[in-house]
Amino acid sequence: MTTPSVLLEAVTEVARVAGDVAMRFFKQGVDVETKGDGSPVTVADKTAEHEARAWIAARFPGDAVLGEEYGFSGDARQRRWLIDPIDGTKTFVRGVPLWGTMIAVAQDDLVIAGAIYCPAVGEIVSAAVGCGCWWNGARCQVSSVATLADATILVTDARFPYHPHRAANWHALGGQVAVSRTWGDCYGYVQVATGRAELMVDDRLSPWDAASLIPIIREAGGVYTDWRGGSDIDGGDGVASNALLSTPLRDALGVPER
Repeated sequence: MTTPSVLLEAVTEVARVAGDVAMRFFKQGVDVETKGDGSPVTVADKTAEHEARAWIAARFPGDAVLGEEYGFSGDARQRRWLIDPIDGTKTFVRGVPLWGTMIAVAQDDLVIAGAIYCPAVGEIVSAAVGCGCWWNGARCQVSSVATLADATILVTDARFPYHPHRAANWHALGGQVAVSRTWGDCYGYVQVATGRAELMVDDRLSPWDAASLIPIIREAGGVYTDWRGGSDIDGGDGVASNALLSTPLRDALGVPER
């Protein structure tokens, strides 16, 4: 049986492999295609995912893989890896460094380990069940901020294009906190896990986006849910916070706590 600590090392390494591949294309003027769902994709996304899949196949040949660009492969009954080669492709193609590679590994309904590597800013955060959360090789944790007036809150898109009714609560909350910013995509969750922000939200997440967030935020001492208060990778959206402000933040957003 592969232990969580071994999988922690593995997700960290494969995230670096894929992220470094993507980094070779950053600011190189890559062509952008539009996928069926309207989201952008580049040769960087595809090449990075290909390299991640090759790395996993060589070291964990019996495992299944689900990736954003190439879908599902393998036996659905086996342990599975989830790959988002570039989270924040819109950011990536504009030359903004706040994008990252997300890798997770899950068994049944349990996400065992996850990593987020943001090579353009030189940060990697990874975690595994019972092993803590690690930021550039050192243990990290969510902040101890306990009042809304001192909080920093983050969102990928403050328009909430997929659930526009959420925007009113978001903007009302923004009037109660110290800082409200759109340092979005996976980098926002890195900020929460490392204690530099108290809340990060998205109104649409795919399983390969959400999976790594669950162990990272929880092992850092925070709270991760979807907008209905659930916490599986298929929730479709996400809310991550520190622990001390979990209740008031979710109350303000209309997110139930289970």
